[in-house]
Amino acid sequence: MKRRVLLLASLPLAATANTPRLKAGVFEPAQPAPEFALKGSDGAPLSLARFKGKLVLLVFGFTNCPEVCPTTLATLAQARKQLGTDAADVQVVYVTVDPERDDVNRIRQYLEAFDKSFVGGTEAPDKLAAMRKRYGVVAEKIAAKQPNAYGMNHSTSVWLIDRTGRLRAMMPYGHEAKDFVHDIQLLLAAK
Repeated sequence: MKRRVLLLASLPLAATANTPRLKAGVFEPAQPAPEFALKGSDGAPLSLARFKGKLVLLVFGFTNCPEVCPTTLATLAQARKQLGTDAADVQVVYVTVDPERDDVNRIRQYLEAFDKSFVGGTEAPDKLAAMRKRYGVVAEKIAAKQPNAYGMNHSTSVWLIDRTGRLRAMMPYGHEAKDFVHDIQLLLAAK
């Protein structure tokens, strides 16, 4: 009798073992992504609702970032190329953690070097701080000897928000484009 119970208890595990899993850390259960209202680098108001029906890859960073931000954006641009026609259903949104230096024009020029479809956003420092808090993002200025030469320590993950506006996963820094492609295809196929 005990053997039968053990076999039955292991069946669901065997069934889910073949189900493709996301490479990113998953929000279980998925939860509504916090809405935001920013000035968009494309001249239009930037909000999550604007991209309903698309998979949103939300990134926090700054244009003077020496390594993490350009690496992440280059990886996401590469992933979009690998997605082919599915790329039309994906939107990268880049929100600055450095509103003192990153205005909409600077963000637009910065993002265009990676992918012309990427949209960035900025706003007053207090509004950006409130948005970061809702997403659990940290950002702090690193003091420098020269006033405009400071750096920023900030969260480096990419938030994956599904077509219905739910936070589904968070991809840590350092993943390759193929990992994003894998997760994006699974989330685009999900109902």
